[in-house]
Amino acid sequence: MTGDRLDGRFARLWTAATMSALGSGLATVAAPLYVASRTDDPLVVSAGAAVSWLPWLLFALPGGVLADRVDRRWLMIGIDWARVVVLGVLAAALLTGRAGIALLYAVLFVVNAGEVVFRVAAQALVPAVVPRSRLERANGWLGGGTQVMQNLVAGPLGGFLFLVAAAVPFAVNAGTYALSAVLIGLLAGTYRGEVAPGGRRSVRAEVAEGFRFLLSHRLLRTMTLLIGLLNVTLTAAMAVLVLLATERLGLGSVGYGALFTCMAFGGLLGAVVGDRLVAAITATWTVRVGLLIEAGLHLALAASRSAAVVGAALFAFGVHSSLWGIVATSLRQRLTPPALLGRVGSVNLFLAAGGNCGGALLGGVVADRFGLPAPYWVGFVVALVVVVATWRVFDRATVAAAYATPAERDTPAPVG
Repeated sequence: MTGDRLDGRFARLWTAATMSALGSGLATVAAPLYVASRTDDPLVVSAGAAVSWLPWLLFALPGGVLADRVDRRWLMIGIDWARVVVLGVLAAALLTGRAGIALLYAVLFVVNAGEVVFRVAAQALVPAVVPRSRLERANGWLGGGTQVMQNLVAGPLGGFLFLVAAAVPFAVNAGTYALSAVLIGLLAGTYRGEVAPGGRRSVRAEVAEGFRFLLSHRLLRTMTLLIGLLNVTLTAAMAVLVLLATERLGLGSVGYGALFTCMAFGGLLGAVVGDRLVAAITATWTVRVGLLIEAGLHLALAASRSAAVVGAALFAFGVHSSLWGIVATSLRQRLTPPALLGRVGSVNLFLAAGGNCGGALLGGVVADRFGLPAPYWVGFVVALVVVVATWRVFDRATVAAAYATPAERDTPAPVG
């Protein structure tokens, strides 16, 4: 790679990822609308969330192995075309009146299984198309595109397209995946990890290698374990946010949706200015201040009865969430040898998804037993403990060394 800028290859990757995010967002909105139009059974409706999350637990780790064994570009292209096919089948079934909830959930399972592996491969591919000095900017642009499409555009657009016809959001989703496949196909070069000395080993052995590398690195280990732990308390908080919005803040459905809009705009701002902000205040203080913001969010949700205060807290959390993603992803890409990028990234996704699943169950249980504010007070205490326990881990010397020392380049650079 020559130069020190984001070139046409990144532009194609960014456009592909952004269009893919739009399509996924449309399906996320349309799927529960279709289920709700067919049944009012809460168990059937909630099963959609389980179907969407289960692939992240099942396929994250083997997906990382696959991303390190094959050409990551071709893997992403294959996943996109497979998703085009299954979504096309669903759209056709909806148009002909032959679709049922079981088919919808089967398609969602396949699509999300593909999304897990696609995301692992994409994160592993980024360092091959982006100069090391521009990883923060690249990850910020990728995060910003996802924020806009999934959280700001897909919601109203998905609802409108569903009103036109139930099949339309899924057909458009298939089109976005097809466009993504074409754009990724235009990337020049090969992007595959190097086979380990001694030949290919079992999936279990290669997964274990990814775990060992991550656990042996204090900075990466801490950030990965933190995201798993904090996702438990965050998802627990969000799981009952609708009750807090209606019962304590007195908001209706529009006001409840506005809270997520606050968080989305914060996330967009963080994505846009993230690389400059991290450079200005350092990654050390980006992480430290972010953890304090997370504690502040739980405190606001636990104690405040003001919708404005809660909205401001969610906006600040959105900024923090984007900055955390930029720093964590960029550090992982900087510190991990290319041959391990897929597996190390997949461990991070696996633990994050586990935290989400655990938190979704925990929030309702804690709120039901101890009262609505309880999940937020638990989150506040956990966040404070995390701040104290990890403050020294993110010291300037350690983080500066991570930025100064490149990962061992044990694989050939892309050609073409």
